[in-house]
Amino acid sequence: MAAAISQGAFPASERIVMRALLGYLVVFLGAGLGGALRHAVNRLTVFSASGYPWNTVVVNVVGSFTMGLLAGWWAFRGDAHQTFRLFLATGLLGGFTTFSAFSLDAALLWDRGRMVGAMLYIAFTIILALAGLFLGLALMRR
Repeated sequence: MAAAISQGAFPASERIVMRALLGYLVVFLGAGLGGALRHAVNRLTVFSASGYPWNTVVVNVVGSFTMGLLAGWWAFRGDAHQTFRLFLATGLLGGFTTFSAFSLDAALLWDRGRMVGAMLYIAFTIILALAGLFLGLALMRR
């Protein structure tokens, strides 16, 4: 399908729409698979006696490590087709954990010499995400 879209089997306006739809489709499929993998980790990871959420730690670390491998491969060893990158990075890892995208964004800021920006991004994301969660909980408790 992707080859037919890019090789001109359709008029240009239709190719633009079909490429966009293909992107959404591969993200959708990847996210479904990533979500299923997340569920599998949740089912396989045993909580400690204290109730510590090891499943979330495992998902965040594995997802961030995998995002690092993929981004490093694409940057230093060879690029991949945009559709494949969408499937893996945005779809699969996005469905598995959004922490991997957060980790990549922070690492890219740092790597580009924007250390203060990276630290602010990390702090703001964590603080504002937690604040948003607590605000949502507080609003629903009323």
